[in-house]
This record gives sequence, C-alpha cells and structure tokens, in this order.
Amino acid sequence: MRHITFTNLCNFRDVGGYFTKDGRSVRWQRLYRADSLGWLAGDDLTTFRDLGVRAVIDLRHAFEIEKNGRVPETDDLLYQNLPIEGRRWDTATTYNEEIGIERYLANRYLEVTEDGVANLRTALETIARADNAPTVIHCAAGKDRTGVLTALVLSLAGVGEDDVVADYALTGLATDRFIADWSRRHPGTSTWPGFGLAPAEAMRLFLTDLAHRHGSVEAYADQVLGIAQDTIDELRGHLLAEAP
Repeated sequence: MRHITFTNLCNFRDVGGYFTKDGRSVRWQRLYRADSLGWLAGDDLTTFRDLGVRAVIDLRHAFEIEKNGRVPETDDLLYQNLPIEGRRWDTATTYNEEIGIERYLANRYLEVTEDGVANLRTALETIARADNAPTVIHCAAGKDRTGVLTALVLSLAGVGEDDVVADYALTGLATDRFIADWSRRHPGTSTWPGFGLAPAEAMRLFLTDLAHRHGSVEAYADQVLGIAQDTIDELRGHLLAEAP
C-alpha cells in the first residue's frame, strides 16, 4: 500500500514498489516518507506503532520541533533530528516569478545538498542499516527536505529517474489537504509561492543539476558525502528484493 491513511497526517507514504535498473524492486514496509509526526495521537499513533517503525529521521529545525512537537518517544525507537536545510527560504527576496516555481525549488534542493552534508551522510548511513528498518523520513510537509533525501536513497538504490520524480510528485495528491490543515492551524497567515506544491519538473531539474555538478548521485555520495561503497551495498541489500 503506497498511501497510509491518518487523521492528522496527509502525506505518509511507503517508498516501496519501484523497480531498479537491474530488475530488482524496492521492498515494501522498509522505508516511509511523511509530513510532521508531531501530530500523531490517539488512533493515528496506534496506526503508526502497528507499522513497527524502528527509526525516525526528523529533518526539521529545532524551532520547528519546539513549536509542533516530535514523534512520541518509545524505548525501542531510534530518533534522529538531522536538519539538512542551511539557508532559510526567504521567498520574499529569493523567489522570482520569471524563473518559475520549478526552477526555484530545484535551486533550493541543490542548496540542501551543499548545506546539509554531515546530516545527509548520517541519515543515509542510518537508512542503510537493516536493523533500523522500517525507517521513516519526515520534515514538516514531507515534500522538500524529505523529497531530497528520498530521491538520494532511491537513486543510490538504483531506481530510475522517472520513478524518483514520480515518487516526489505524489505529494501533489496531498497539497489541498495540507494547505487546508496549515491554514486552520495558522489562521490569518498567508502562504508563499510554491507552498505545498511538488511539480515533477522541480525534482527533474534538481537531479539534472546534481548530475551536472558531480557527475551522478553516486559520485555526489562518494565525493561529497563520503559514503562508502560498503554502505551503499548495505542499503541495497536490505531495501531491494529480487523481482518475482
């Protein structure tokens, strides 16, 4: 099941099911992506715990966690707060309508790969360990920061670009509800350009830019993040299954 239904979360998804270039597939129930887990309570918390999640990677800043909470603690849950966004998104000064929202988002995503090196490395090493699965990656909307890290994971696993882009764009199915929930929680506060949007072209531009700058996602992981080949092999070893 790709989409998992919660009352207070709108973008919780299983990242399984995608095929790799060598004919394997990403296993279901190993890696999830989500919006803020700080909203988990009641039946939602029961649903979450039934998934058997062992690790949560929270990509938000400390001030976001202080304001909106974090996943409830349990003794057997590994929780890592690994913010990967260095430059704040000041859309009032950085967004230019002439370049469009797709290029704007792609530029921000490329910044994340520059500013979040240490925490991206830690996150990938955590995801690579089989004993941490199932793992949940999340930020506030499960779109931008989560989208970047998920794209790196899927690319390193060997999933093709079209499927990486398609997975990112599925967030668009949650946009209307996300905006409605956000507006309810922040009455009288206006949104900003690109708020809640996940246009496929933004992810495609980002992946193109990353490849142009570093050669490939694998080269970026090796040369910039310092991810060992053994770690990538470990990640593939537990995330992937042979095709039936």
